[in-house]
Amino acid sequence: MLIKMVPSVLLVLLVAAMAAMAASPPKPVDVPFQKNYVPTWAFDHIKNINGGNEVQLSLDKWTGTGFQSKGSYLFGHFSMQIKMVPGDSAGVVTAFYLSSQNAEHDEIDFEFLGNRSGQPYILQTNVFSGGKGDREQRIYLWFDPTKAYHSYSVLWNMRQIIFFVDDVPIRVFKNSKDLGVRYPFNQPMKIYSSLWNADDWATRGGLEKTDWSKAPFVASYKGFHVDGCEASMPNSACPTLGRRWWDQKAFDDLDGLQWRKLKWVRNRYTIYNYCTDTVRYPARSPECTRDRDI
Repeated sequence: MLIKMVPSVLLVLLVAAMAAMAASPPKPVDVPFQKNYVPTWAFDHIKNINGGNEVQLSLDKWTGTGFQSKGSYLFGHFSMQIKMVPGDSAGVVTAFYLSSQNAEHDEIDFEFLGNRSGQPYILQTNVFSGGKGDREQRIYLWFDPTKAYHSYSVLWNMRQIIFFVDDVPIRVFKNSKDLGVRYPFNQPMKIYSSLWNADDWATRGGLEKTDWSKAPFVASYKGFHVDGCEASMPNSACPTLGRRWWDQKAFDDLDGLQWRKLKWVRNRYTIYNYCTDTVRYPARSPECTRDRDI
């Protein structure tokens, strides 16, 4: 009987070991807006609700608005729960991103592009490193982002940047410095969010204009999770580099389940990927193979 049980025990141990190697970030911790963020412009267009546990950003014909983190961070996990502008949101962009302040800046972008009523939102992501961007990817979401809050997060360490929607990885950008591709590693970044009018490009390349009769346009936020190594701008390295949970080997790569989820997104929901745009980029970027975009 003992002999028959051994394979089952080994299987359980193997599954447990595989689970231990999974690269899912810890669950975000919800905090009030004012703990980690401050308004940056058009303060009267930001409304605090429930003691700052939620905020609403509004856009009208005169101005949008935005906020930024109090600190600058070098690596970590950054998450925001957002409910997008409902109804006719053509021309309206809701942005959530990290950015450094230097001329050759680094940036990690979520941009949610509004659409006419009944048409789906488009989520555009991009990565800038050393001032170079042009790495756009666009997807449809598998849910209506105006009906309820969903989590949008970034995991950033020395080896990879992962974009998550809820617990689904929608994009990975690997450190391909050995291939000649610059990677964000030494410029601390602040976290930003904004609601603004971009009807010159956001919806159908600018063909669909913002309908100001539908204003004000309102996006809602909560969560405000920040778990990063805070660093002042002059610093080139974080003092805890190598000692945080995101530095551990389990976060060197996606696990098998995460790669399958990413493949599902690419197969079903991706509508644009710079890696496959041979008209715009005849010479394929070196990181595309490592990131499994092709």
